Amino acid sequence: MAPAAPETVATRYAGRRVERVEDTRLLTGRGTFVDDITRPGMLHACFVRSPYAHAKIKGIDATAALTLPGVHAVFTAGDINPDVKEAWHAVAGKDVPDTPRPPLAEGEAKFVGDPVAIVVADSRRLAEDAVDLVDVSYEPLQAIADFRKAVGGSDAGVPVVHEAYPDNVAGGMGGAPPDEEVFANAAHVVKEHIYQQMYVPVPMETRGLVVEWTAGTEELTIWGSTQTPHELRAFTARLLGIPAQGVRVIVRDTGGGFGQKVVPMREDMCILLAARKVPAALKWIEDRRENLMSAGQSRHVDGTVRMAFDEDGKILAADIDFVQDIGSYPTPYPVLTTAAIGMFFPGPYRIPKASFNYKTVFSNTAGLHAYRGPWQYETLTREMLLDIAARKIGMDPVELRRINILRGDEMPFFNPNGMPYDNCAPADTFEQAVKILDHEGFRKEQADALAEGRYIGLGFSAYIEPTGAATGHLATEGATIRMEPTGKINVYVNGGSSGNSIETTVVQLTADALGANIDDVSAIQGDTAVTPYGAGTQGSRSGPMTAGAVSEAGTILRNQIVAIAAQILGAEPADIELSGSKATVRDNPDKSVSFADIAYRSYYEPAQLGGTSPTLEATARFNSQAMIHWANATHACTCEVDVDTGHVTLTRYIVSEDVGPMINPNVVEGQVAGGTVQGIGGALLEQLAYDEAGNPLSSTFVDYLLPTATEVPPIEFGHVEIPGPGVGGYKGAGEGGAIGSPPAVINAINDALAPLGVTITELPASPSKIVELIEQSGGQERSDRGINPSRKDS
Repeated sequence: MAPAAPETVATRYAGRRVERVEDTRLLTGRGTFVDDITRPGMLHACFVRSPYAHAKIKGIDATAALTLPGVHAVFTAGDINPDVKEAWHAVAGKDVPDTPRPPLAEGEAKFVGDPVAIVVADSRRLAEDAVDLVDVSYEPLQAIADFRKAVGGSDAGVPVVHEAYPDNVAGGMGGAPPDEEVFANAAHVVKEHIYQQMYVPVPMETRGLVVEWTAGTEELTIWGSTQTPHELRAFTARLLGIPAQGVRVIVRDTGGGFGQKVVPMREDMCILLAARKVPAALKWIEDRRENLMSAGQSRHVDGTVRMAFDEDGKILAADIDFVQDIGSYPTPYPVLTTAAIGMFFPGPYRIPKASFNYKTVFSNTAGLHAYRGPWQYETLTREMLLDIAARKIGMDPVELRRINILRGDEMPFFNPNGMPYDNCAPADTFEQAVKILDHEGFRKEQADALAEGRYIGLGFSAYIEPTGAATGHLATEGATIRMEPTGKINVYVNGGSSGNSIETTVVQLTADALGANIDDVSAIQGDTAVTPYGAGTQGSRSGPMTAGAVSEAGTILRNQIVAIAAQILGAEPADIELSGSKATVRDNPDKSVSFADIAYRSYYEPAQLGGTSPTLEATARFNSQAMIHWANATHACTCEVDVDTGHVTLTRYIVSEDVGPMINPNVVEGQVAGGTVQGIGGALLEQLAYDEAGNPLSSTFVDYLLPTATEVPPIEFGHVEIPGPGVGGYKGAGEGGAIGSPPAVINAINDALAPLGVTITELPASPSKIVELIEQSGGQERSDRGINPSRKDS
């Protein structure tokens, strides 16, 4: 069917700050989360977890637990693991070799919190009591918790995590080798060793499932907290070896995912497998300690980075060599996903030569999982190195970036690793952030503060990121749009409400696509029985991909509405325009018919349509032809450091971001702000720490510190809108805030402490670490004597 004329409808809602449609139910406590689900006779699961970081499992005696009234079963690896048919994730695909991932620990426990057995009881309380009665005989083994010491395995005299990987290396990759001649002859070479600590997403809602097996019909229904309902459905069918049409996944509200809930993990596998062995629905809800101890880890990377510059500050070459901690059971396959750190390291800069090399290393800790911009280490290291380089060269970091950052007139631009940048202008967001900040004014304020003995600093961070990447199963997204008999419209999309406001933005897009009033449109999502296939919320893809799906389905349905309206009004389809939930003859506005009347005729009087199809429903599966939508941003942070206590106070925070035209600026700014706060936490506070024996030291909020409104200043936003290559020009906005903020904060601290000769290269920048570095540099003594060396002298 040919598309309707462009003037059939006019945009009314895209680009507006429409209030989020989900806010009312969430703010009034009427959301529906997994823990709100109750089924007849529902049973509850709780995991027996290893107290050792590494130990042989010599035996499991569940006798005492099974005698406890209300306990139905205790399952061990021998009961559960043999039932696995296939366990690959679409993120990597079925043909990629994977690392081990048994549902329950087999033979050995690999980390503290490793699930060893499942207790099923009438209530969570009873299940927890029974867990304490399960007698597991362990033979403790030596553990390796520090991934930096794990490389080499037995040859290096350290424990081996998996026998199949005797050197503890899951794999790695190298790009082009570094051009050592360039580094040897450059006017300036800057090299730093930068360590990023382990920290994690900490969603408000922990992981959870309710799984109900109906033996008579061999159907499985899952209520899940997931970012990818259709992938959970497909994974479950593969795992259990049952037809996918026998699996239904229902996702209502999800209290945060941030990557942790993209793919099913080992506990999810256990519950899916155990559900067929019990007589009623089975619920598992993770508590906070389990989440911090066992849901996984992220960000834990250690590496050496260097850049070569000419005498004018132009970058000649960049190199990164790093190792990433993948814990004991990474999900999914870590070797390919880690490559992004190396591939994106050149960032938004004009760099002629780049090289990278990395290893992914097992340790006796929780397994690596995705976290909002999983490749974020590339931005952290590059942006920290640029600030350090600027001080060494004798330039302001703003000027050094200005010399090297890419402009819009240079697009398309291939970074030296082959990444095809286009439809963006990183220099534009950078200059906007500099202007909002008033850079010259701040430098004057900084000099005045230093003369008073106060240490204030400014940090910038610029990045470019791929969003809506059209690779593999991520390249398509479905949408169904239906006009109901009342004339109201439902749009069906696959994702659940995980905080990205997709149900608001698809309503805006659908209203525009059909010329409907926005109050006449509702979103239905997260139920695989009624929504078309989609890859879900991951990779900053929801905006550009759902926009494409809604556009295609909306075009089909719009043409159907126009054809029916033309028949009713006795006009040509080309003369019909849609607006305000009605169809009107363009040159005769008195001739119109409402959507409600169109729907009534189509559903109840189809014979009066003169042979025109009464169909008022359309489904389309958008196939993106744009490989990548390149978003970019610049973050600017100012701070004051108390050199006596090490306390850091953030005073201003600015983000200028280009995500293309914004479907809803409120949603974009909410996404940026949320990610930025997570990054601030990673820079200053959060650390999932282990001792040398592999014991977790921060498995409660007493020890794992999160940022609050007290630590975060109001975030100021600037917007650059350069359309991307896809429908509407939209780009993704989900991950950028979390990528750009850690280096901006660290750079601000280092700028403040530069007069004391202090440079932080190991995160987080805790007060104790800052004080220690000041004392080591002798800076505190100089400060006490009233000596404030200039930047040039330091």
